[in-house]
Amino acid sequence: MAPSEPLYLGIDVGTSGVKVLFLTASGDVERSGSAPLALATPQPGWAEQDPDAWWEGTLTAVADALRGHTPLAARVASIGISGQMHSSVFLDGSGSVIRPALLWCDARTAAECREITQRVGGEHALRAWVRNAAFEGFTLPKVLWLRNHEPQAFRRLAKVLLAKDYVRYRLTGEMATEPSDASGTLMFDPARLQWSEPLLHAVDLSASLLPVVGESSDVLGRLTNEAAKLTGLRAGTPVVGGGADNACGAAGVGVIAPNEAVASWGTSGTVLAPTAEPLVDPGLRAHTFCHVLPRTWYVIGVVLSAGGAFAWFMDQMARELSREDRIERLNNEAESVAPGADGVTFLPYLQGDRTPHRDADARAAFLGLSLAHSRAHMTRAVLEGVCFALRDSLAILQELGLRPTSLLLTGGGARSAFLRKLQAEIFGVPVCSVNREEGPAYGAALLGAIGVGAFADLGAATRATLHRGVLERPDPSAHAEYQRHYDRYRSAFSAAHP
Repeated sequence: MAPSEPLYLGIDVGTSGVKVLFLTASGDVERSGSAPLALATPQPGWAEQDPDAWWEGTLTAVADALRGHTPLAARVASIGISGQMHSSVFLDGSGSVIRPALLWCDARTAAECREITQRVGGEHALRAWVRNAAFEGFTLPKVLWLRNHEPQAFRRLAKVLLAKDYVRYRLTGEMATEPSDASGTLMFDPARLQWSEPLLHAVDLSASLLPVVGESSDVLGRLTNEAAKLTGLRAGTPVVGGGADNACGAAGVGVIAPNEAVASWGTSGTVLAPTAEPLVDPGLRAHTFCHVLPRTWYVIGVVLSAGGAFAWFMDQMARELSREDRIERLNNEAESVAPGADGVTFLPYLQGDRTPHRDADARAAFLGLSLAHSRAHMTRAVLEGVCFALRDSLAILQELGLRPTSLLLTGGGARSAFLRKLQAEIFGVPVCSVNREEGPAYGAALLGAIGVGAFADLGAATRATLHRGVLERPDPSAHAEYQRHYDRYRSAFSAAHP
């Protein structure tokens, strides 16, 4: 590689940490870094983070990536940013943070969701104006919660940003967003690609609270002198719009066209399928959002606790193991148990349920335990429960006519042969992985590269950088057996409300 070859920095502001990578035009990751983030839960069902911790985490992650390789900083041609969706950053007139951000998994706003639905005149209006139902995790209910519960703070409110957009603000001094993140606020019309004036009027909010909207690969700011000193990067470096984590994650594995789909395990889990039009689930069980390429949308089902459920289980049930050994040991134990976990069922609703039940009060449960069961049975039940929850989302996409011939797997669910086989058998669809595991940060870096002309568009970028593995096809008899266990899981939902 030539010493002067440009690099494209991708930043992902996640829930558990900030990740960054430096990408070459051939798709290789030259360097990467990370910084952990803490999650505050002041009350059950609440979830908060300090936006300034996202900024400090970004600085730490960039420094981690550059440690011993500071000359790389001069080669960065652009920056793209991805981030957790929905999480609300409340800023005053001077651009200072008013209070900790309410996160995507925060469930305190049930009353505000009912208020929104009532004010707009019912879910038919939400379907017409913003293509989604009022969910506790979305941004608009959080703004109303601030107005209803912290009126002094609300009176100071001048601007509402999302996680990645706050980091871009700290990098560039510019307040902006793009459609993939805006469409998850419940204030943006994904079909008309603009803030929804009818909805804002119905809930008595001013559009002045919201930032300008550009495209995901548009340059929406440039690195300030102050940010350049803090990061070690060049002042004036272009920073593009970037995208929401799910959209950037899909872009980072090449799922950008209709007839494709991706199942992802992060803290949450998702099944996402791109569409050529803003297709809406009649029951509003799944979400309709904008993708990170123009005139493309996607439908997505969300499991609030996927990898997060497995991480919780590991922390509670495998404390004697080092973190490095836990995943491999528990996967091996689970693989030793027969499908169906000998009658043990796990409902993975540790933070409530988004798809398909739309129930913030749902809670997790183990069912069917006996003295004959071991940790291995419980581990298998947890992993099967997450897959069953993801199958709920896949079933909704299939009902809408989205029938992918295969599913691309990414995140924690793609990292072992056992989990890939488990998903193929439960979903009944062939699965494969891709040669990249960096997730949303990779997609964000590709958007940055497009923004400065390194690629003509996202299709060209993914063709140049990504390669898929061999399809792993499910055993039809195994899928048929899992249908019985899936039916048992579905019938057990009432136990999520003890």
